[in-house]
Amino acid sequence: MKMDLLAEQVIGACIEVHRHLGPGLLESAYEECLCHELTLRAIPFQRQVPLPVTYKSVRLDAGYRLDLVVDGWIILELKACDTVPRVARAQLISYLRLTELTLGYLINFHAYRLMDGIQRIVLNHPD
Repeated sequence: MKMDLLAEQVIGACIEVHRHLGPGLLESAYEECLCHELTLRAIPFQRQVPLPVTYKSVRLDAGYRLDLVVDGWIILELKACDTVPRVARAQLISYLRLTELTLGYLINFHAYRLMDGIQRIVLNHPD
């Protein structure tokens, strides 16, 4: 229940940013504005979170960073491109698997209507 309400608030924040900026800017501008909007709404988040990879029981810094992690529950992967590459979806699934989180959003701010640029990904982890 908490995650659904949080997701609704996060999507609302994304829509607000897109409504004010529209498409066509750099991803970094949307990230900065979204962070400001989340702060205004008192929604806790972490930005550019390092994501190490564990390989054969060794934790390695492979240079991965999560754009935003909202309240320790939701990963947001932000894009600003004409067409989101298919690998971006696979990448978000891998991020969910590595963090053991279950909900992620791939958000393309370059979409004319933001709702057309949002992909929700739910990953059920094996017990």
